[in-house]
Amino acid sequence: MNASSSPVDVSSVVQRLGLDGVEAVMEIGFDTDVDAALRTAVIEAVGELLDEDSDEIVGAVLLWCRVEDGDLVDLLLDARDPLADDGVVWLLTPKAGRPGHIDPADIEESAALAGLKSTKTLNASPDWVASRMVVARR
Repeated sequence: MNASSSPVDVSSVVQRLGLDGVEAVMEIGFDTDVDAALRTAVIEAVGELLDEDSDEIVGAVLLWCRVEDGDLVDLLLDARDPLADDGVVWLLTPKAGRPGHIDPADIEESAALAGLKSTKTLNASPDWVASRMVVARR
């Protein structure tokens, strides 16, 4: 197997997402195309994922998002609402060349309009990239 087709080590990705010890994680945008191995690894690390209808305050939000899912600013605002003061949003988007890909410039612009700041990006799985966002401090 060559490097480009080898799967991402999901336990390593969960560690890099910084979800160890996070009390509550909400998931928004789940659909049949999400990376099942990554999602399972996150559940194993944090326990049950809260759905977007929960009214709990959370330490992290996993937002699976594709270009056809609607206005990214609105989706990011929805993800920001339940965050604890030091919480993070992990925006998971399809990689370039995959169906549903969102241009990185659109992500940065939408994050700024939603009052979020992107702090790092990582390869979350063979088909998904994760962008870490925190509430922008003024």
